[in-house]
Amino acid sequence: MLSEKLMEKKGIFIAVFAAVFLIFLCSLTVYVIAGVSNKIKQGRYIGQEFESQNSITVSATGEIYAKPDLALTNFTVLTEKKTVSEAMKENTKKMNDIVAFMKEQGIKDKDLKTTNFYIYPRYEWLKSANCVPPCPEGKRTLVGYEITQSLQVKIRDLDKIGEIIQGATENGANQVGDLQFTIDQRDEVEKQARERAINEAKNKAKELASQLGVNLVRITSFSEGGESRYYESYAPKLMAADEAGGRIPQIQTGENKIEVQVTITYEIN
Repeated sequence: MLSEKLMEKKGIFIAVFAAVFLIFLCSLTVYVIAGVSNKIKQGRYIGQEFESQNSITVSATGEIYAKPDLALTNFTVLTEKKTVSEAMKENTKKMNDIVAFMKEQGIKDKDLKTTNFYIYPRYEWLKSANCVPPCPEGKRTLVGYEITQSLQVKIRDLDKIGEIIQGATENGANQVGDLQFTIDQRDEVEKQARERAINEAKNKAKELASQLGVNLVRITSFSEGGESRYYESYAPKLMAADEAGGRIPQIQTGENKIEVQVTITYEIN
């Protein structure tokens, strides 16, 4: 009976050992196969560094000039009074009148934005009127308050710019500035500039390949950079009433330039 139990335990031990050994052998086989596969993959790229030098890179710039269809400008009301309440009352009335006028001109709420609102105390150094020089330093005295509020306006009807500026000043705006012209749907214009740049780069690559006596195989990389949107150097002209022959200033919008730069790399042989 004892011998049979020993034999049974020995059989179990052998079976477990065989199973462990089989698992180890399988793992070792997978590891070796994976290592050989990686070596083969690495071998495929041996010498590729040299081959990657067989390429040419060209760059080109696409430019589109387009008339702007959107104007942005800021109207500011600056009020000075002895008390905050007086300054606030007058400033608020003027700004509300300006906003109401803008809406009368068809400008929507989404195109009106308050960009700043400040309240400042105003101090002055007062000296005695009967002082005989050398006089001592004067006394810093609160003389009033200054309130500044600015409204940014998007004007989509460019023919009404002069009229809107004139109306804003008549309703209390005493500072008008930062007049800018841009293109509302800029993506479409940029697309045209990009297409022009790509075509120019391709033509340049073909010409260069012909001069070098090589063939263009395929495009291996493409990058786009140096994209710029800026206002053309035509400064808006605000003509005085006497010069314009009327009360409404004449505004010249000029043109904007949209510029896109591309770089293309070709594999050659």
